[in-house]
Amino acid sequence: MTSAPTATPAVRLPSLTGLRWVAALLVFGFHVGTMRIVAEPDYKAVVDWLFTLGLSGVEFFFILSGFVLVWSYRDGERRRTFLRRRLAKIYPNHLVTFVAALAVAFWFADPVVPWAAVANLFLVQAWIPLGGYFYSVNNVSWSLSCELAFYLCLPLVLPYLRRARTGLLWAVVVAVPLLILALWPGQLLVPEENRWWFTQVFPVARSLEFWMGVAAAELLRRGRWRGPNLTLASLLFVATWVVAAQWIRAEFWAALLAAAYLLVITAAADADVRGLRTPWRSRPMVWLGEVSFAFYLVHVLVMTTVLRLTGDWGAGLRGWWGPLAVLGFLAANLLLAAALHRWVEMPMMRRLGPPRRARAQAGAAPSAPSVPTARPAPAGPVEVPATPPRSIEYAARRDPG
Repeated sequence: MTSAPTATPAVRLPSLTGLRWVAALLVFGFHVGTMRIVAEPDYKAVVDWLFTLGLSGVEFFFILSGFVLVWSYRDGERRRTFLRRRLAKIYPNHLVTFVAALAVAFWFADPVVPWAAVANLFLVQAWIPLGGYFYSVNNVSWSLSCELAFYLCLPLVLPYLRRARTGLLWAVVVAVPLLILALWPGQLLVPEENRWWFTQVFPVARSLEFWMGVAAAELLRRGRWRGPNLTLASLLFVATWVVAAQWIRAEFWAALLAAAYLLVITAAADADVRGLRTPWRSRPMVWLGEVSFAFYLVHVLVMTTVLRLTGDWGAGLRGWWGPLAVLGFLAANLLLAAALHRWVEMPMMRRLGPPRRARAQAGAAPSAPSVPTARPAPAGPVEVPATPPRSIEYAARRDPG
């Protein structure tokens, strides 16, 4: 590895916040389909066609998480401070929904495995290849268990990442879809009852998507990313989605969509850096993206609870009642997510995050050379350069990689 001059990004990426809502909506739609809320064949066909691959929204979250964390990482920040900031973000919401899920289980007299609940509470459940463990209590929190593992690893890797050659970063980006494909024959070495866990839950396997986002963010920081603009990336994604939903087996669409998601993420980030308008950085989309984490944590718990309280609706609701119920669930989950974001997530991040002294020290840490920024753009969701350079070369010197 050689020393690669990079610069700390000077702009935020509101389009990526807005895109978080799209990913959350995909997961919501997938669960609407699996819970069979819509019974009318014509409407059900639309739901199935739109959201049959919605589970891949989690794949988007993992790629985006790696990208955003590298983009916003404060050079010189202590590992303990970084981890404290990340736990302040995810753990309060997790704890509230964990308690709510246990209360629902108590109400319905559902059996709860004590050790599974303990594993869930401390976010280590994804490491345990038992269905009653990794999907225990609030089952969607398995992804937080993966995220926690990523948070622990990233500060250890970042010093090497900053010095890595550009070619190595590109190798990671290209290799990840191939490694995702390799998971499927690799699962044959795992007992049959653990194969779903191995490909879909195991943190080591799911970290592939995270590291893909990490490498892409570092490339973009250096001005070394080469990819399509947002319009073309979006068209490629839609084409990939349609083809994958209709003709591609599961082990292949996971790899294809990882590449498609990465193209959209990097193109949206690049557009923000250049000061270009995107449909994802409007205030409504940014707000939806901000509450998407809370929405993700509550949506399955809310829907399953209502379905059980009302008799599970058998095979779904006929006529317009099915789509209306879906819209009702969407609105109810959004209201709860907004409340959780406003009165739990935000205040706890301020209270539990690093003290001001730690933030000041991280901000004062020596950083790499930066390119002078242009005059700020007119008021909008965030400030970005009004007249970005012809290429986003953040380094003052050419990257030797």
